[in-house]
Amino acid sequence: MRILVVEDEHGIADNIAEYLRQYSFAVDVAYDGNDGLNLAKANTYDIALLDWMLPGMDGLELCKLLRKDFPSLGIIMLTAKDAVDDRVSGLDTGADDYIVKPFALKELMARIQSLLRRSYRNQPEGNVLMVGDLTLDLSTQQAMRGGQTIKLTRKLFQILELLMRNKDRVVSKAEIEAHIWDASAELWSDVVRSHMQKLREKVDKDFPKKLIQTVHGTGYRITDKDDVS
Repeated sequence: MRILVVEDEHGIADNIAEYLRQYSFAVDVAYDGNDGLNLAKANTYDIALLDWMLPGMDGLELCKLLRKDFPSLGIIMLTAKDAVDDRVSGLDTGADDYIVKPFALKELMARIQSLLRRSYRNQPEGNVLMVGDLTLDLSTQQAMRGGQTIKLTRKLFQILELLMRNKDRVVSKAEIEAHIWDASAELWSDVVRSHMQKLREKVDKDFPKKLIQTVHGTGYRITDKDDVS
């Protein structure tokens, strides 16, 4: 999953980004509203975290533009403004949620997971995604299949999470690239295929039932069904 953080206080922005990366999110950071808008137009994000008071373009205006251009984007406003009218203004411009500074990063994570649950077809039970006998615990960053722990790199975890959240649906190579790698990444032509090969070895190699499928010319899918149209 990929998140855009737009926050002009560098310490806060960098702290949020570091925390989210520990939980296998790809994160891009902008320190003013104009840069945030440019990043949003150039990349694909699941969630945008927007500070209210930003140089260049304030968070309300940025929220309004993002909601217009990216209607499915999850938007959370981060602000020190806690009056009811301020919260209403933020929600009226298109924000999905609102969190008042100072806040606990654990609470922010809960808000992010809540928005992600609305966006994807496969809903986690608690914080655990399931496909057949494969589980992915989003809190502990642990994957298991058939009671066996699967050790994954951060990127493999991110790809598996994306596939599992889209259970039974084909996810294209372009979608995987857009959701998993941040703006600083240098991608080579076979990066997705290479990672998918490694993921298959981890998830499917030792099990008779294969969960990960290649849909030639389209992308990849994870499913526990024998017949998926």
